[in-house]
Amino acid sequence: MSEVVELRHRFMEWQRELRRIEGKRGGEFRTPRSVARNLVEILEPREGRVYDPRCGAGGLLVQARWFVEAHGGREHAQGPQVYGQEVNQRTWQLAKMNLDLHGTASIGIGRRWADTFAEDRLPGLKADFVVAVPPFNIGDWARDKFDPCGRYGVPPAKNANFAWLQHAASKLNDHGSASVVLANSSLSSRQLGEDRIRASMVEDDLVVCMIALPDRLFRSTSIPTCVWFLATDTSSQGVRGPADRRGEVLFIDARAMGEMVGRAERVGTSQGPDLGKRKTAGQESDA
Repeated sequence: MSEVVELRHRFMEWQRELRRIEGKRGGEFRTPRSVARNLVEILEPREGRVYDPRCGAGGLLVQARWFVEAHGGREHAQGPQVYGQEVNQRTWQLAKMNLDLHGTASIGIGRRWADTFAEDRLPGLKADFVVAVPPFNIGDWARDKFDPCGRYGVPPAKNANFAWLQHAASKLNDHGSASVVLANSSLSSRQLGEDRIRASMVEDDLVVCMIALPDRLFRSTSIPTCVWFLATDTSSQGVRGPADRRGEVLFIDARAMGEMVGRAERVGTSQGPDLGKRKTAGQESDA
C-alpha cells in the first residue's frame, strides 16, 4: 500500500511540474484542487454514475472518489462509477493512469481518446452526476445543427460554451444534477442566439444555481468564471432538501473567495468560503 501511495505522490508532483513547464497548456491537464473539490461537494456523488465530458487527466473523477472516502460512510464504500471522454491522446493516457493509481476503475473513460462533439463514445449514458470544466469560449468545435443534445438551440460556431452545457444536461438521468464551469460571458452573452438558449434552459427549470467565481483561479487564463448547477428534477422529490425549487434560481457571489499566490494565480483556502456549504445553506434559508 505504501508503494501505491508513493506512486500517487510522484504522479501528482510530475503533473505539477508538467503544468509549470508547459505554461498555458497546463490547464489542459488539471483543474485546480480547490475548484475540483467544490464542484464535487456541491453534487455529493456518494453513489451512481459520474460523468465528465472533457475529463483531462481525470482530476474531477478522482475527486469524486475522494469525496466518498471522506463523507460516504460504509454503505457507500464502493463509491460511484466514473465515466469520461478526452480528446487529447496524451492527456487521456494520464487520466487512465491517474484513475488506476487512485483505485478507481478507468474502464469508464474508454479504450481510446475522441472529440466529445464529433464522436460521442458514450451515446447511451445517463448519469446521476455530470461534473465538468471544459475549455472556455472555444471557437473550433464540431458543430452539428442536428445534434439531439442541442434541444434548447444550436450554439454559435464561434463559441462552444452552450454546447458543453447542453451536452451535460443531455447526459443526466431523470433525477440527475450537474456542475459545469464556464466563462462568465455565458451568464449574459447575447450573440447568435445564446440568450435564447439560456432563457429556454431557465424556463425549463433546468438551472438551479449560478455561482460567480473569482478571476485567476486557472493558470491557463485570467478571465472570471462561473458555475452552472443543473438538475433535471427541481421538485421536492428531486433536488436535495424538502423544498420545491421549480421556478427559482439561486445566485451566489463567491468572487472574493481564496487568496492570491504570486501575481498570476488565486487558490482556495481553508478560511475561504466553501461553495458546497454555501449552496446548502442558501437552499435551507430560502425554503
